[in-house]
Amino acid sequence: MDYSQFNQEQRFRSIWNSVRIVRPIPYTLFTFGDTDLQYFVVEEPESPMGMVRVSRGKVDVTRPLLITPYNSPPEFRNLWEDQEFSEMVDFLMSRTAAFRNLKIENKQLKSELTSDNVEEVVARLNRQLDSEDEDRIAILTAPANLGPLAILKLTTERIMESARGNIQELREHGFLPE
Repeated sequence: MDYSQFNQEQRFRSIWNSVRIVRPIPYTLFTFGDTDLQYFVVEEPESPMGMVRVSRGKVDVTRPLLITPYNSPPEFRNLWEDQEFSEMVDFLMSRTAAFRNLKIENKQLKSELTSDNVEEVVARLNRQLDSEDEDRIAILTAPANLGPLAILKLTTERIMESARGNIQELREHGFLPE
């Protein structure tokens, strides 16, 4: 019996659970057109004496304007640096999620925050966003080098939470039967 598929899925689930959305975005994705999801990713140091890595960016989610089932796979741009990890995500997405004709593009910026403690950086970011009354920027945490997975988790959760409202809007516009 071949357990490699099972082990790969278990490994992915463990990694998936290691990233967290500590400040979620309370808004759903647009049914038609593009939505951008802004974020800060706070990654743990690679070594005990290392510094926390903070990056800021946004993900542009392009929803299908014309829905045609099974016409193209999801497209991820500028998210993965590691080819092996990318192949593992593609493998699992092809078996567990049906995000057809979906495009996700990541645009990353540099952040000026430095610290050796994840919780300290998250607290400073929360205070900054609260003082600016900013509720459209998520804060994500991840082990070292897993920031892209945190971004994928944010995007996936927003898509899933938006689905019910998006389907209702499609019905209201006559694209789906009542």
